[in-house]
Amino acid sequence: MHERAAALARVREVLLHAGASEDAIDQAVADDVLDLLAVDLLTVPARRQYTPREVSETTGLPLDVLQRLWRALGFLQPADDDPALTDLDIEAVRVLQGLLQLGVTDLDTALQLARVIGSSMARIAEAGLLRGAENLGASEDSVLAADAFVSVAEETLPSLAELLTFVWRRHMQAVARRTVMVRTAARQAGSGPLLAVGFADMVGFTLLSQHLRDDELATVVRRFEEISYDIVAGCGGRVVKTIGDEVMFVVSTAASAARIGVLLAEAYADDDLLSDVRVGLAFGPVLVRDGDYFGPTVNLAARIVAIAEPGTVLVSEDLHEHLENEARDEFTGKPLRPRVLKDVGRVQLWTCWRASTDIDDQARGSRSDRRRARRERFVRVIRDLEDLRAAGERFLAGSRQDVQRGLESPRRAEPEAGA
Repeated sequence: MHERAAALARVREVLLHAGASEDAIDQAVADDVLDLLAVDLLTVPARRQYTPREVSETTGLPLDVLQRLWRALGFLQPADDDPALTDLDIEAVRVLQGLLQLGVTDLDTALQLARVIGSSMARIAEAGLLRGAENLGASEDSVLAADAFVSVAEETLPSLAELLTFVWRRHMQAVARRTVMVRTAARQAGSGPLLAVGFADMVGFTLLSQHLRDDELATVVRRFEEISYDIVAGCGGRVVKTIGDEVMFVVSTAASAARIGVLLAEAYADDDLLSDVRVGLAFGPVLVRDGDYFGPTVNLAARIVAIAEPGTVLVSEDLHEHLENEARDEFTGKPLRPRVLKDVGRVQLWTCWRASTDIDDQARGSRSDRRRARRERFVRVIRDLEDLRAAGERFLAGSRQDVQRGLESPRRAEPEAGA
């Protein structure tokens, strides 16, 4: 009890300083939602007092536009007469109006940007950046959960905001530089933006995920993403998205794409936690929209990775030709027989690996041996799991039959008793 009383005193002091009343704190304690009050006050430090209709009237932004913006950001839309908005919401609306008036953006583009920002920020928030937040909703006592949260929130929240601003500025710089380089290459080629697009797919993930606990699966996915982000960023590329066992990335040159592909294949081959990856690369014009990439080049790379062998890198004809010009001494490969890919047609594909040296050959042989041993071990584990599951199903089926026979045996005995 002493620990709880001390925690409540600390939380009360912080919340009073943040603008909460004694009555509001006491009511939150009585309702066992003190942690919720702490989150509301410290994450959005402004009093809820305006309805959407009042914000519209104050700023001059039409109510329907305000609602569209709110939904685009991914927020739960309050009722028109619900006083759920704050001075911070009014400030954000006025910033948007200023950008519209300056001609920096138009409404449709602003809404697209809002969707991207909302989705990205939601993912960052879900990632649990704030230490202490893991107790929210998990602790049986909201006072102790609130104490864990406020103990770090006052200092950490502003620091995280500064970090996000810094990261955003650096990414804006990188995007601007890539845009200029891509535009120059496109002007020279007389086409749309030209980029190398790659997909890396972890082999056996679907089957493996059926036999792992949630925490084990989370560890595998986290390790997969860690290696992917490190290698792609280290070679000047950008991870566009990850979907479970697959990562999509883009980079400005074919040579950089090949480096990423080969390094990914080598890294996963050397990692005891993960299975091999297969990598598919293509080069050509792309459509860029809302931070994502579309078009035939993306489709081709996605189809290529689907047919690649574990631990290998397959590239399109265009990317292979660019490699011949950019990095002939660094990479080599062999043509495969032409393949017919779904929704793409007949294509010529090439394998890709580092140009041979004695050291590389030895390393490749060593990796090949480890990969073969690990694949055999993986197959044995999966086979054992399948055998275990089959045995369990047979046991359950036998148990059901025993129960059924037990239920039916009295009925069979009845005629004999009557006789």
